[in-house]
Amino acid sequence: MSAGPPVAQLAPSPPEAARELFGERLAVAEAFTHLLATAGVERGLIGPREVPRLWERHLLNCGRLGPELRAGEHLADVGSGAGLPGLVVSLLRPDVPVTLIEPMERRTTFLREAVAELGLANVTVRRDRAEAARNLFGTFDVVTARAVAPLEKLAGWTVPLLRPGGRLLVLKGSSAADELAAALPRLAALGVVDPQVRTLGPAEDPTTVIDAVVSRETKTR
Repeated sequence: MSAGPPVAQLAPSPPEAARELFGERLAVAEAFTHLLATAGVERGLIGPREVPRLWERHLLNCGRLGPELRAGEHLADVGSGAGLPGLVVSLLRPDVPVTLIEPMERRTTFLREAVAELGLANVTVRRDRAEAARNLFGTFDVVTARAVAPLEKLAGWTVPLLRPGGRLLVLKGSSAADELAAALPRLAALGVVDPQVRTLGPAEDPTTVIDAVVSRETKTR
């Protein structure tokens, strides 16, 4: 007998760290965790085992990018999937225009429904591959990505979207330093300067980010 579809679960209550990070936007963040725990699980965007740790593993991990942005900066999230990190950043920072770039139709459908339900006026959803969206090249101040591809490959998809002087913020795990070392020649060819691994948030549960800037000189694509 087959196991059948995943069963939606109740989203966990926000921990104190989430209350501190999201502040007056906490209610919107809670609504998003509910969507992830229900529609996100039912449509296979989030595994059922992820529901109990939605806040710690996903919302807080992604939300720590929010304070890194300046008001009005245009952000692109490549391979947005279930909206991690782009949708989390957009609900935390309504003063930042966000474009979610995702090639899979079922994911873009979920993202558009989430944007409408959460009332996020600062978000655009685009169904496309980043490397194919040539009319977006050179138009963003910040590009983010999470769990999309190794940095060496990801750089070719993300860096062209940035304007000269723009910033790449890639969420990574324990392999961040090794990925950065392997990608240095590719990053240099794309005009990326001063790439570094940074940690955001508390030492006991940090968010690891590869942070890099695109040179103001013309970059090679």
